[in-house]
Amino acid sequence: MLTTGPTYHRQQRCLAIIGASLCSMLLCAGAAGASTLVISGAGDGHGVGMSQDGALGYAQHGYSYEAILAHYYTGTALGTAPAHARVRVLVGSKVKKVPLERYVRGVVSAEVSASWPLAALQAQAVASRTYALTAHAGGSRFDVYADTRSQVYRGVAAETAQTNAAVASTAGQIVTYAGKPAITYFFASSGGMTENAENSFIGSAHEPWLLGVADPYDRGPAYDWKLSVSFSAAAARLKGLVQGRFRGIEVLTRGVSPRIVSARVLGTRGATTVSGPELAGRLGLESTWAYFSVLSGTRLRHEPDHSGAPPPVSATPTTPAGGVTAGGPQGGAQAPPVVASTATGGAAAG
Repeated sequence: MLTTGPTYHRQQRCLAIIGASLCSMLLCAGAAGASTLVISGAGDGHGVGMSQDGALGYAQHGYSYEAILAHYYTGTALGTAPAHARVRVLVGSKVKKVPLERYVRGVVSAEVSASWPLAALQAQAVASRTYALTAHAGGSRFDVYADTRSQVYRGVAAETAQTNAAVASTAGQIVTYAGKPAITYFFASSGGMTENAENSFIGSAHEPWLLGVADPYDRGPAYDWKLSVSFSAAAARLKGLVQGRFRGIEVLTRGVSPRIVSARVLGTRGATTVSGPELAGRLGLESTWAYFSVLSGTRLRHEPDHSGAPPPVSATPTTPAGGVTAGGPQGGAQAPPVVASTATGGAAAG
């Protein structure tokens, strides 16, 4: 069958007017334009602090909430919240002052499934309580948003018997570092390892309790993922960063996990440096844990990666500080689904 499409006619005009050499260059450009950016990644969220899916996995394997919190927040201890503490919550356009324990009851089941094991619910309760006391999202006006910019708060409507029991059994407990409340970021899924705060919240200070740790029991629905984006769609999402025609992405640096700290968007007229969080946000990725390849026809080419960090092998489970509960492992049953409203524990801070 004869080829009569646009590519054929472009070839003929090219050959007739400017010769075979230049035609070849144009054909290469056309092939690049038809390429697909293939992205392989892991995790959901900023990766700092406690992974909710990971906490679920540890609870399913019999670990206590104290052990879970000590694992994700390095070098911390449990302390006590100030008496009669209240949280200023921005709900819509109004600021509501809510007693701390009532606030936490309205958060836990809005953040995770009430069917999760008690230890996972307790860990979430303590993390949410501490986060409320240490977040200053609205400066002097309010402490937290009622949505994923801080953590989801749905008031009395969100309360369940199971989550209220978790809140009651940990009443007043907060995470502390060196005797002071320590901000407890959390997120949905780690993909197998968490990240240092300064590598996800670019420009933030190093926090000694927010270090990347192995997360071997995180096996939730976002544990790993793949995404394919046409070059034209990628170029549109990266508008303002692409110089000339989009050619691909090269990674410059990664954090202690494979999360991208910095990368370059490659164009035919140059390259633009971009942070990992901005790149992930532009491309609509679940997290900055991502590896890039280019598919041209049937040929898959890995993009340049100068980080020196190859895709990691799954971590071997380790025992967090504090060990397991007296009841022993619960058999690692399949994880209940994460509720769609899962927050990122202050992702807006990054």
